Amino acid sequence: MRKILFGVIITLVILFAYKYCGDKRKDEIVLKESSVLIQESLKNVGKLVVTEGHFSEVFNYKNSKAIFSDYFSAEKKALVVVNADVTIAYDLSKIEYKIDEEKRVLTIFSIPKEEIKINPDFEYYDIQADFLNPFEAKDYNAIKETVNKSLMAKIEASQLKSNAKNRLISELSKFYILTNSLGWTLEYQSQAISNFDDIKL
Repeated sequence: MRKILFGVIITLVILFAYKYCGDKRKDEIVLKESSVLIQESLKNVGKLVVTEGHFSEVFNYKNSKAIFSDYFSAEKKALVVVNADVTIAYDLSKIEYKIDEEKRVLTIFSIPKEEIKINPDFEYYDIQADFLNPFEAKDYNAIKETVNKSLMAKIEASQLKSNAKNRLISELSKFYILTNSLGWTLEYQSQAISNFDDIKL
């Protein structure tokens, strides 16, 4: 009788050990799959164009050149109409992050700054130049530089950058939904995120 009881106890111990090891192996497989899924999601995000805008500007260019010790001057001028398409994008492939499989935590350390691209289309009207002061390549370069500075100031004063940031937050919130659904914690700069609207980018 004692031998039968001892055999039953040994069998139960073996069964419990087998079940425990099997459950642990399943948890490890699920954890590994979750980690791979998160990594793939992070790798698959590329350059995100979040906002597009259009700006128009009329620019008067004038340049005067002194001749014969300020006795005479040769002037040149042009009327320039600029139509520019502006895009604001984030290269999310440059996100710095760390995956802690043991604690089930995805930590985002930094998000790259926005990339502003200005594609201007220049139309020149009423170009007037003196023989002694002709239009040169440096004049066109000066016009482009001035227009780009002016457009950048307009972009800063507009809602484009704040709209872009709101769209970025909307896209990043998908990482929170993914990690939350897998039972993971999402952190940004060592703080647990429960609402992406609260983060400071």
